Amino acid sequence: MGGSSMASIPFTSQALTSGWTFTQGDGSVDITAQSLNANDLPTEIHLDLLKNGKIADPFNDLNELSVRWVGDETWTYRKTFPTPSEKGKPGVRIVLACGGLDTFASVYLNGTLILESENMFLAHRIDITTKLLGESKTPIDRDEENVLQIVFQSARKRGLELLKDHPEHRFIVHQTELSRGPVRKAQYHWGWDWGPILMTAGPWKKVVLETYVTRIEDVWVEYELSNDLKKAKGKIFAKIEGEESKVRFKMRKSSEGHAAVDLDGKVENGVSVATFDLDVDLWWPRGYGSQSLYVISATLISDDGAVLDSTTKTVGFRKVALVQEKDTIGTSFYFRINDIDIFAGGSCWIPADSFLSRVTPERYFDWMKLAADGNQIMIRVWGGGIYEHDAFYEAADELGLLVWQDFMFACANYPAYSSYLKSVEEEARQNVRRIRNHPSVVLWCGNNEDYQIVERYSLEYRYEEDKNPESWLKTNFPARYIYEYLLPKIVLEEAVGVPYHPSSPFGDGISTTLKVDPKVGDVHQWNVWHGEMKPYQQLPEMGGRFVSEFGMEAYPHLETLGKSIAREEDRYPGSMAMDFRNKAIGHERRLVSYVAENFKIKYDLAGYTHLSQVMQADAMSWAYKSWRRQWGTSGNRECGGVLVWQLNDCWPTMSWAIIDYYLVPKPSYYAIKRAMKPIVVGVTRKFKNWTMRPADELWNRDTSHIDMKEVWEDIEFDVWVGSSSMSKSEGNVAVRFVSVRSGEDVYPSLSVPVHIEANGTTEVIKGQKVGLPGARDENTPLDMSKIDPFVIQSSLSIDGEVVARDVSWPDPIKYLNFPDRGVEVNLSSTSAIVSAKRPVKGFVFQERQGVSLDDNGFDLMPGEKKTVVVAGQSAHDLKWDFVGM
Repeated sequence: MGGSSMASIPFTSQALTSGWTFTQGDGSVDITAQSLNANDLPTEIHLDLLKNGKIADPFNDLNELSVRWVGDETWTYRKTFPTPSEKGKPGVRIVLACGGLDTFASVYLNGTLILESENMFLAHRIDITTKLLGESKTPIDRDEENVLQIVFQSARKRGLELLKDHPEHRFIVHQTELSRGPVRKAQYHWGWDWGPILMTAGPWKKVVLETYVTRIEDVWVEYELSNDLKKAKGKIFAKIEGEESKVRFKMRKSSEGHAAVDLDGKVENGVSVATFDLDVDLWWPRGYGSQSLYVISATLISDDGAVLDSTTKTVGFRKVALVQEKDTIGTSFYFRINDIDIFAGGSCWIPADSFLSRVTPERYFDWMKLAADGNQIMIRVWGGGIYEHDAFYEAADELGLLVWQDFMFACANYPAYSSYLKSVEEEARQNVRRIRNHPSVVLWCGNNEDYQIVERYSLEYRYEEDKNPESWLKTNFPARYIYEYLLPKIVLEEAVGVPYHPSSPFGDGISTTLKVDPKVGDVHQWNVWHGEMKPYQQLPEMGGRFVSEFGMEAYPHLETLGKSIAREEDRYPGSMAMDFRNKAIGHERRLVSYVAENFKIKYDLAGYTHLSQVMQADAMSWAYKSWRRQWGTSGNRECGGVLVWQLNDCWPTMSWAIIDYYLVPKPSYYAIKRAMKPIVVGVTRKFKNWTMRPADELWNRDTSHIDMKEVWEDIEFDVWVGSSSMSKSEGNVAVRFVSVRSGEDVYPSLSVPVHIEANGTTEVIKGQKVGLPGARDENTPLDMSKIDPFVIQSSLSIDGEVVARDVSWPDPIKYLNFPDRGVEVNLSSTSAIVSAKRPVKGFVFQERQGVSLDDNGFDLMPGEKKTVVVAGQSAHDLKWDFVGM
């Protein structure tokens, strides 16, 4: 135990936030006269240059090109600070804590090199007790202060040097230039097919000066739940740095009115441990129960009872399993939380900004709140970004969102030389430890799509024959050592009870082939948009056991485009500024092809934006409702979840995002929201491909020799109900057949009582056929004016109240005519009530930043009124569009 000196020296920290300057160069010359004032930390070089008027905003017009030089330069940040008054007292340590340095950073204190870092994802602690100037100056006498300089070299140039330094490795990098392969930096900074090339540098996390004799380094919990999930038995750990002393723990439920439980820790080898065996309330995913959280406080006490340090950690108690069991299809892949099977519908997440230091905790919460309000239940943190800010996981905990967490590897054949492995291990341990007690984190995944690199380039991967991790390091795929040995070992040691998955996508590790198998593991389905560019109406047949990526592009709303494209003459589809902003390869052909394939094309910006949005929303509807249908029932889980690529954008652009950079949702967001309601009804007709048909076996290729009458004739449709409720229920499904032309019912409606399965799918109507009014016989010329295509609408009622609706339109929409729809919009300050006399496709309110709607991008059927709640502006200011308007 420590003596009286400890009682007078509690742990203190001072964030070195303000007073920083920066300059171009390595600081080897006197920079005082040349330096510019930086932003308060955290910050990044582009933001500081922008603040000082040295560059134009990289997010506007073509300005990204004009700032490329920034990433090739060396930059030095400088600050002075006085020596803490505690220096020289017995046992006192003074530590410089750097939360994150981006990326190749040399740190100097009073001219002495104290740290060299090559990993953006690492935090650093440097004991500077003996490197500070003598006694601290008084507040009046500060002529001589410590000088702290951080020199950031070009990550791109250093990456190119590392390529030359390691000729033994076969560097393969997709999406960007090769220099990112050996560099431990957020990979999307090199540019991606949705984001700009902005090679940042700088102190992107806090720099803090700490003074203490002893401190609490970390607090964490390991536990097991009883079989009935009502009790938690486990240990609280507090790792102590410095002299050992007593730790007192308290645990209380985070909600008010709950008493704390006192626990005394026993110190062993620098770790204080307290055991507990308590009744607990579980943390549940949203929609399945409450998000019960517990606050654990640890207080470090000296011999004389003085508080030396204290910290808190919020935890939740839950049981998680990734269920991969053999079944009649192959091997399942779904999540089970607290012994309940969970259909994980949600999104993939990329960093919320190209400049990470300006993403506030409030903005993180707003993002997570949008996902939760959109009935999403899982967010996948993609491996080309960052291990996210604490605020991200805290919001997920509070809102009940499950987090699939990738390690930061994406689309490359990464090296595994010794210094790289050492850095990766420290990176992984630090971040797993930081995140491990968030109940929202239910999976760690080794990488994003790196095994697809293995497959495409025939790298060495002998699963059955070679089980020796050391031998993997000698192959041309040495990163197998990282994904199948190092990372799972770290997760097992540091994050007890959380599953690990080697890669996304990845099968069950049994077969010797790495080809994506819809019967095993998770899949990335990119044969819509990329690959074969199949019609999105085929997505229901293109799924797998878990669809962890798929997507469709769309434009953001007009206000977002207007903010980033200054000149009115550039605001049209296909302008240089517009095409430059869309980073997706082939987007000029792909997006317009999907729009033109399905809709009567419009080339004005407002019209094209609307059509792209409706098209994206249609794709989401086809995917989510159909793959949710494949959730099936207990023991027969064909599809365990679906995560769209992607939830968000890192800058204002047109992309696969369903919500744009300014947090403005696209209609696709609402399509997912409707498809992921707790209880849904779905209706779909059998898809008939109007764009191609296989020719005879001799030619074996697709042609356009299609009998157009078959597109709309001989309709076959299904109706089903999906439920995430844990209870069975009774309901009634009604089905209408409504003429697109007249709005009249063309056939009598159907009414079917339904016994709704708990937490599963209930098939209501399957393979029912219905003809088309006005259809011709085989030998009669096709007269479109006599054909009366119709919309099929299904609605589900429980206890006499309609709880869900869905519609199925005759595809393609472009073949339909939409004369006067009889649309009426009645506005008040807080709502819009919309109705129509004839079926309306894709009714979209134009949204803007700061405005909130509870629904958008919906279809209208005659005889119904749709009420949309509006916040953030008066509904009287709304503008709208719909197909055929």
